[in-house]
Amino acid sequence: MMARQQFRVFPERFGFFPYIWLIYLVFPVMNFAGYSGYKLMAGYALLLLFLVTYRQLYWAEDRMYTAWLGLQLLIIVVLTVVYSPYNMYMGFFSSNFVGWYTDMRRFRRALAAFTAVLAGLGLFYLPQVYGPDILFMLPFALMMLVTPFGIRSINRRRVLEKELDQANEQIKEMIKREERMRIARDLHDTMGHTLSLITLKSQLVEKLVVKNPERAQAEAREIQRTSRAALRQVRELVSEMRAVSVAEELAEAAEMLRSAEIALEVEGDAALPGVSDLTQSILSLCIKEGITNIVKHSRADQCRISIVMTPGEVQITLEDNGVGLGQDRGAEEAERQGGNGMKGMAERLSLIDGSLSLASGAGGGTRLTVVTPRVVKDGKDGEIA
Repeated sequence: MMARQQFRVFPERFGFFPYIWLIYLVFPVMNFAGYSGYKLMAGYALLLLFLVTYRQLYWAEDRMYTAWLGLQLLIIVVLTVVYSPYNMYMGFFSSNFVGWYTDMRRFRRALAAFTAVLAGLGLFYLPQVYGPDILFMLPFALMMLVTPFGIRSINRRRVLEKELDQANEQIKEMIKREERMRIARDLHDTMGHTLSLITLKSQLVEKLVVKNPERAQAEAREIQRTSRAALRQVRELVSEMRAVSVAEELAEAAEMLRSAEIALEVEGDAALPGVSDLTQSILSLCIKEGITNIVKHSRADQCRISIVMTPGEVQITLEDNGVGLGQDRGAEEAERQGGNGMKGMAERLSLIDGSLSLASGAGGGTRLTVVTPRVVKDGKDGEIA
């Protein structure tokens, strides 16, 4: 069974903006004063239909959008001619929607129709309105004619920003795809011959182990040398890959926190001199995860990142002044957050013998501490970081 779609009065992306405009409908209601009977009921019916057109214009597209806008203009004309000339101010609703046309030709047509409606209403009431009232209404009429240009400019900018974001995402995906292909080619070219050689020599050792033990031992030692050479080749390949430094990640974190209106304070040397690219990449991923959790869950307005280096280790602490662990979010939420993000960070840190801890901050909030050794050893083969 298909789930029922939730009914919404206005699209969620507009927030409270559509509801604010509804306040201005109190003025046409006031203009009904002095009317009674069927004429008053008809006025309220037209106002209700106007509300329907107002809602539908937030959802409609293409031809239906034009039809609803045309109906809205017709209602404004009837309310202005039959009830009060001051109902012409309802044209501010329509001037906003005229500016939503992205196609220039449709925009010009809608603007021409809107201008014709305003001009017709003005000429109709010109003999009945006194000079001071004309001077009062004229600036508002001009504002209604100028508003579509401003609304269209704002909407056009939003569309361009959205298209730019999409283009940037596509570029990032293309870069990732190209990097994967490059890594695959390098692995094939670098490791293919070496692994084939190891396979052949291991088969030879298997045959010689009974017939010629000394030759088998020599071939086994050659396999060891070849495998170590292959390990060095892999490390060289990894070192050539693009690594994200802690300083770069902190710059991105500052931008994310700024967007979330969270103040950032950084203490310590973000350059981490002497720390390997692998360690910095893993630390950067931990910082990214920690900052993401702060933005999503902490409800904080301040974040402090402390970087401490000793001869043997690197310690990075992220602390916020938010709701803290288990407060307001509940134990389940704290466990869920720790179960996903913390587990991923712990798995990455285990590759370099690092560790992490999550605790409540000194003044409330949450404190995440990540510790990694500055030098990671791999037995006989020396440093791997």
